[in-house]
Amino acid sequence: MKLPFPGRPLAIAVLSSLMLALPLSVAHAEDKPKVALVMKSLANEFFRTMEDGAKAYQKEHPNDFDLVANGIKDETDTGNQIRIVEQMIATGAKALVIAPADSKALVPVVKKAMDAGITVVNIDNRLDPDVLKSKGISVPFVGPDNRKGARLVGDYLAQQKLKPGDQVGIIEGVPTTTNAQQRTAGFKDAMEAAQMKIVSVQSGNWEIDKGNAVAASMLNEYPDLKALLAGNDSMALGAVSAVRAAGKTGQVQVVGYDNINAIKPMLKDGRVLATLDQAASQQAVFGIQAALKMIKGEKPDVDADNVIQTPVELIKQ
Repeated sequence: MKLPFPGRPLAIAVLSSLMLALPLSVAHAEDKPKVALVMKSLANEFFRTMEDGAKAYQKEHPNDFDLVANGIKDETDTGNQIRIVEQMIATGAKALVIAPADSKALVPVVKKAMDAGITVVNIDNRLDPDVLKSKGISVPFVGPDNRKGARLVGDYLAQQKLKPGDQVGIIEGVPTTTNAQQRTAGFKDAMEAAQMKIVSVQSGNWEIDKGNAVAASMLNEYPDLKALLAGNDSMALGAVSAVRAAGKTGQVQVVGYDNINAIKPMLKDGRVLATLDQAASQQAVFGIQAALKMIKGEKPDVDADNVIQTPVELIKQ
């Protein structure tokens, strides 16, 4: 329909204003950064809790950033985690918040992301500082003092249930990860201070089934074993099953690390003596907050070692 002459200027003005407004809205959408959260195995309840916390935070701040969350199939699927990071680089992520499956193997692809102009923040498991330095990059770490946390758990076990000379076994996470190494060191600190005899340290790869197999092997090889110290709660779940199968419930103590929901009934009935809460739902949030600061050109609140320390809390029976 042809507009009468008096209406034409109004129509042109409206159309012009719409045309001017459209690029502004598009520009605003483009200004909102995409943050890629790349975790380890989502079969592990700890990382599902982490993902839930990140998604809840994004819903509370919908205008600040978009979130893409990814995880791998199992704790040792390093190759797939590298591919996920490469995909995030290709699809235009502005920031990468990563819990690396391997402290060394992920460094090259992290450098690739940084070379592409992506802001990177490391959470949960620290990337190896020496390898980062060799690549000429620095990445802030957001996470707990794993050695301190494991020491708290080990000290409580020793004080409550053990006596000097008792035999204990340590079920370690993936041995190429910094947090596994630090938790094992913390357990050792506690056991050595209390004069316990550490008879075995074996990797359970952070997984229930592997933790179960390692625990069963230790119980069979060391019939006088008094405790199993698991580097995470998934492996502790496996250890509890092994203790039950060996007919030693109540005779062999089990401790863990993470305070996942699945462990809580076992804390109540004594199948697990203690675990360590490391604020799973907030770790990714702290990482996202640090990344958004860095995108704006602001410096995150790191200490002299480039770390944002997150809290730990002993959770006991």
